[in-house]
Amino acid sequence: MKSSFTFLLLMLGAVVNVRPVQEASVLYPYGLDQKDHKNPKLDDGSSKKLSLSVPFTYYGKEYQTLYVNNNGVISFGTRVNQYTPDPFPLADGRSFVAPYWADVDNVLGGDVFYRETTDPALLRLITENINQYFPNIPFTATWAFVATWDHVAYYGSTTNKGNTFQATLTTNTKTSFIILNYKDIQWTTGAASGGEAETGLGGTPAHAGFNSGDETNYYNIPGSRTEAVINITKTSNVNVPGRWVFQVDDFKVTGVPTEAPEVAEGNNCWL
Repeated sequence: MKSSFTFLLLMLGAVVNVRPVQEASVLYPYGLDQKDHKNPKLDDGSSKKLSLSVPFTYYGKEYQTLYVNNNGVISFGTRVNQYTPDPFPLADGRSFVAPYWADVDNVLGGDVFYRETTDPALLRLITENINQYFPNIPFTATWAFVATWDHVAYYGSTTNKGNTFQATLTTNTKTSFIILNYKDIQWTTGAASGGEAETGLGGTPAHAGFNSGDETNYYNIPGSRTEAVINITKTSNVNVPGRWVFQVDDFKVTGVPTEAPEVAEGNNCWL
């Protein structure tokens, strides 16, 4: 009887200890174990001016330096400490990509990581992704720059809400892509932009998109600067929820509808 009871316990234990298969993260690896650098804890702060080992072509122009700004922006040429997003195109000549331009306060919570890399494993993964999404464009990644906002808080927050998102720049020295990844978006607006301190919602919500700096060429991801931007983890132009990918050397928009659909009640990608 004891042996039968023991066998039953073992079987029950085996059932109890079965671990569900975890979904792969939409984010590329990041953090201190990836030898990332980390931005200072400073409201509206940024990295220092970062020199790139290879030029990155964005809207037809080569850039050799950039800034990783705490407020959800990677900028070329100048820092961006503005916390309330304006619609693109901007009239002031600033050139940048905004994975999630909003009033981040990493003093209250979260970290902003970045690194330039030629890690073979990461470049293979990026190459596989780009070849899957753009099968008609020959591409083998030789360089990448990964910036990650990890569970960052909003200005004026009285909660523990945090947003986690990422921008990856990659090139083969001729063709350039930017991959925007959204893992967890819990707030849209800081208190200084009209948002509620208790929710991080309302006011002027976050903006996601691309600005060339020439006042003509730009792209706004559907839902930007509206309450729908909080659903960006459920949307995509490459059929991967939470991922938006664009060729940016000669900027091309693919896989995107002309109007933003209603997504608040659904889980469908924007295709």
